[in-house]
Amino acid sequence: MKKLITILALGLAALGFGGPSYAQGAAADAAASAPAPAAEVSAAAAATAPTTLAASAVASAPAAAAPAPVPNKGDVSWMLLSTVLVVMMAIPGLALFYGGLVRSKNMLSVLMQVFVTFSLITVLWVVYGYSLAFTEGNAFIGGFDRLFLKGVFTPNATGGEFATVATFSKGVVLPEIVFVVFQATFAAITCALIVGAFAERVKFSAVLLFVTLWFTFSYTPIAHMVWFWMGPDAYTGAEVVDAMNAKAGLIWQWGALDFAGGTVVHINAAVAGIVGAYLVGKRVGYGRESMAPHNLPLTMVGASLLWVGWFGFNAGSALEAGNSAALAFVNTFAATAAAVLAWCAAEALHKGKASMLGAASGAVAGLVAITPAAGNVGIAGALVIGAIAGVACLWGVSGLKKMLGADDTLDVFGVHGVGGIIGALLTGVFNSQALGGPGIVTDWVTGATGTNPAGTLAQLLIQAQAVGVTVLWSAVVAFIAYKVVDLTIGLRVPEDEEREGLDITSHGETAYNK
Repeated sequence: MKKLITILALGLAALGFGGPSYAQGAAADAAASAPAPAAEVSAAAAATAPTTLAASAVASAPAAAAPAPVPNKGDVSWMLLSTVLVVMMAIPGLALFYGGLVRSKNMLSVLMQVFVTFSLITVLWVVYGYSLAFTEGNAFIGGFDRLFLKGVFTPNATGGEFATVATFSKGVVLPEIVFVVFQATFAAITCALIVGAFAERVKFSAVLLFVTLWFTFSYTPIAHMVWFWMGPDAYTGAEVVDAMNAKAGLIWQWGALDFAGGTVVHINAAVAGIVGAYLVGKRVGYGRESMAPHNLPLTMVGASLLWVGWFGFNAGSALEAGNSAALAFVNTFAATAAAVLAWCAAEALHKGKASMLGAASGAVAGLVAITPAAGNVGIAGALVIGAIAGVACLWGVSGLKKMLGADDTLDVFGVHGVGGIIGALLTGVFNSQALGGPGIVTDWVTGATGTNPAGTLAQLLIQAQAVGVTVLWSAVVAFIAYKVVDLTIGLRVPEDEEREGLDITSHGETAYNK
């Protein structure tokens, strides 16, 4: 614990949350290809939500006579399908993946934690989470313009007015309500990921209180810092670029690339998980008793559902049914397959045999690593990222886990932390057009693209800075949240309840009839 606190303190002092000057210089040129533009209200809905993108409305005043953009039905259909796919990733995908990995006496407890956490965060997202993450506020957090989704839909005599949000193409919009629900699934699955780090020993009530606090003070600020910007239509001329950039989230201003959540989802959740593993403590009998997974077929089924659902997660983050979605789709496919092969090969060399658990874990490692890179790298880059992630995450759940000395039950940090960091950093490398990547938007006024003018190393350093801020922010918030929970209701179940199993002691039922 002393080591953990010391590392956090030194890291905060080193970064200072200020960012080096090279990142600030790249802000006007970088297109942080993220799944989350700012809310932009159509002309029809402007009267119901006057505070959303006021700057964009003013900048667009000279073109007031032009008709408001209308959402494309193909884009809307793709985003609704992507949302359903991400829901499937969590319930039942993640739940089954985690459930198969724990002992049979804790199967239902893990399913409950994932299922109810997903439900809780969905409600909190509608109440205030979306507003804090995706409305204009400051560089760290949004405002309260969309509390209870006020202004997203307004009934009237003709059926109602729907606010719209920008995508990544000028003049292309989505109904904001579609974007809200798509992003809700991201927030919900992120919080559900954390429970794998302290599974089999934490109170159910403690899980719910912790994820509420962490979601509020870590997920929403990080999402805002990485993904909030004013949308491409706000960039009407060179004279407004600096002003529009200044309204974006801090990490977006630096020019960090995160297509679908390497920082916001995976690193964020993994750090919260490893802090929890330290603070909750090891399971009773850890290192002395067998704690092997009780049902690997369920884990394989869960991993397969995650793989399928991840196409919605990554390709859906393009926000349009177009070229960017297609690139993200094929990269998600290729990188995951490469990671499976790399993990199995490394495991066979190390242990003499490749395992089903290894193959399933390799798939998740590849999916995690390609998340920030999905639409930001070329196909060859995706294969390299997947292969590296497969080997690195195998080390993460073995060698690194021993070094850290924490009982990270389901290897949340070893896979999501290591994989997320690798993916985030390598995105900065393989985004370069010289290495087959699509590059970044160097001018949002004209839509011109190219490699970061400051060079690949500069982009890599920007990515590293984004990773560093995410790690430190999540660690500090998680530490405080765990302490608050422990001081109020307690984190851990009594030893006798842990030995009997949380299915019976926490929920009064069992997964299997004997």
